[in-house]
Amino acid sequence: MSQNSTSDRPAGKRIAITGAGSGLGRELALRYAREGWQVAVTDIQTGRARRVAGEVNEVGGEAMAQTLDTRKPEDFDALLERIEQTWGGLDVFVNNAGVSNAGSVVDTPLADWAWMLDINLMGTVRGSRAALPLLRASRGHLINIASFAAIANAPGMAAYNAAKSGVLSLSESIRGEEHDNGVGVTVACPAFFATNLLESFRGTNDRQRAMVEKLMRRAKVSAADVADDIHRAARDNEFLVISHRTARWQYRMKRLSPETFFNAVLKATRSFTR
Repeated sequence: MSQNSTSDRPAGKRIAITGAGSGLGRELALRYAREGWQVAVTDIQTGRARRVAGEVNEVGGEAMAQTLDTRKPEDFDALLERIEQTWGGLDVFVNNAGVSNAGSVVDTPLADWAWMLDINLMGTVRGSRAALPLLRASRGHLINIASFAAIANAPGMAAYNAAKSGVLSLSESIRGEEHDNGVGVTVACPAFFATNLLESFRGTNDRQRAMVEKLMRRAKVSAADVADDIHRAARDNEFLVISHRTARWQYRMKRLSPETFFNAVLKATRSFTR
């Protein structure tokens, strides 16, 4: 949560967001649109991207809709080329698109491991590699969406944990690598909030899906709340965003007393990992 000065960084107005056709991506698109930003709304589903682009225009932004599959480097290349030609550059890029699953290391099929890592981790790698040249030119900001799973590493979510932990580690690496280029980095690690992430869910245990659905329904933090936190953090060049108050305490607990945190996680997850 440390921060560096951004006084020498010009105020930007051009942002691109992957997976912006719904959920957190949509909320981020609308959050920036309300400030008059140009917003590239990308999604693997063309209809969703176009619908949110219309919403962006309605609330005061200027939208660009683009179909993008984070597994395809050529989709990123096409997006960034279009942005450079149309807007002349880019100020913020958000790697948001992702999928979900549950299952232990042993029970999760290798095909699901490959699917999870290809989209959630390598999709972020591809997006970062494609966007960084333009972000260097604008002294802009990279935002990666990880998860509190990257910190908690609860049993029964092995592939998802590994992918999101990779996003957290990747973000910290890029932060150091791009510091002298004037590129800021923010990584968001939200806990459960209501979203449509379960549309893509793959799992080996029905109890795990039911538990995730329950936690989402009970969440007191909304996708709009998380989007507000990310917007503020990127503006202030803060690195780590943990929106949920309980999760922030858990993060501190893990740093101060890893064994206490581990035992708490075991107790909390025992009912749906068996």
